[in-house]
Formats: sequence, structure tokens, C-alpha cells
Amino acid sequence: MPKITGQRQAVAGILATGANGTRNVGKALFAAGEFLTTEAQRSITEGAVSGKGHVPSRPGEPPNQDTGVLANNIEVVQISPAKVEVSSNAPYSAPLEFGTSKMAARPFMGPAAERTKPVLVDYVKRAVAADLKGGNGTR
Repeated sequence: MPKITGQRQAVAGILATGANGTRNVGKALFAAGEFLTTEAQRSITEGAVSGKGHVPSRPGEPPNQDTGVLANNIEVVQISPAKVEVSSNAPYSAPLEFGTSKMAARPFMGPAAERTKPVLVDYVKRAVAADLKGGNGTR
């Protein structure tokens, strides 16, 4: 999964700006998490056929939607003012994402995070810049 380098220093600086800074960055992080959630869901549902005509995806490609459980169980949770978690909670999320001894991976979260990383970083940069100017820059 992608990580933003220098995050400890950034979070310390943000927390030092007080409640408004934490709130702005928290909003930006949550918006970024929602953007990532939408992208992961889109990758699962794009071109998918449910029911009798369902065709499993090829190894290395995102899983094709069948029942909707996988896409509907991706969620974003604000763990703390400066931390957001995006997770897929369907019982077969991990086997699809990472593969098993009997099935090649059909990753959807990691690739979605990589594709959206520039936007996610931009959301946070705007919030930090707004905090330094004393404004509101969640998007």
C-alpha cells in the first residue's frame, strides 16, 4: 500500500496548529478515503456481469462483481483526527487481494490506492496549506 513519506513530521505539525488544523486535515483524509473507496468499487463493478452470465476475472485483474458483497463492504473509517482506514470487510477480500495457494490474486485495493495516490496526496496538501493560511481547504 502506498505511504506518504514524512507523515510523522506532518502530523506533528498539523496537531500543533490546534483543533482547526486537525479538523481540516481530518476532513481531507476522510475525503481521500472516500475517493479511494469509490475507485476500488469502480474497479470491481466495471464491466461485471452478475448471476448466470458471470465471468470470473483473470489472475492479476480486479475481481468481477457477482453478488455485490465485495464492493458494498469497502468502507472508510476515521480512526483518529489524523488517521483514516479504508478496508474491505467481505469474508473473501484478503484471498482475492493477495491470492491463495489455489488461486492467483485478483487485487483491487492496492491498485486502486496506487492509481488514486496523487489525488489523495493533493487533498492533504491543500488542507495543510489552508491550515497555514488559516482557511478551510478540504477539497
